[in-house]
Amino acid sequence: MHAVKNHSRNDNIGYLIGVVGVSLVLAWIGIYKFTPTEALLIKPLVENHFAMGWLYNFISVQAVSNIIGATEIVVAIGLLVGIKNTKIAYLSGIAAAIIFVTTLSFLLTTPNTWKISDGVPVTNFFLVKDILFLAISVSVIERNKPIS
Repeated sequence: MHAVKNHSRNDNIGYLIGVVGVSLVLAWIGIYKFTPTEALLIKPLVENHFAMGWLYNFISVQAVSNIIGATEIVVAIGLLVGIKNTKIAYLSGIAAAIIFVTTLSFLLTTPNTWKISDGVPVTNFFLVKDILFLAISVSVIERNKPIS
């Protein structure tokens, strides 16, 4: 069996569905970050994270959430624009990967994230979805990496 080489970067339907899907979720969640409800929901995640917890010493819970939300929205737009612009896609892919690695790291930095249920370790599964989003982000980076 031979692999078929696809010479166009953006005509793969699975790739496009992945990019649009990640963009939709990032924008949606980013918009939600501007609400007081989401700002309070992410507080335990952010305050226990070594790279972000310090933010609460300088700005409010809502301001931190707003910054995170704005970042997610900008990256979502960048991924969509990147469908036609490889440089923007590459940079947005890197930014998205950073977002999803950070989100996945909450599984390690947030107390009581893991529980045992009927002998099986379980977690807040909303974080686990980011494994797939990270894979799509890496795909965006690989497809749009500048040629040296």
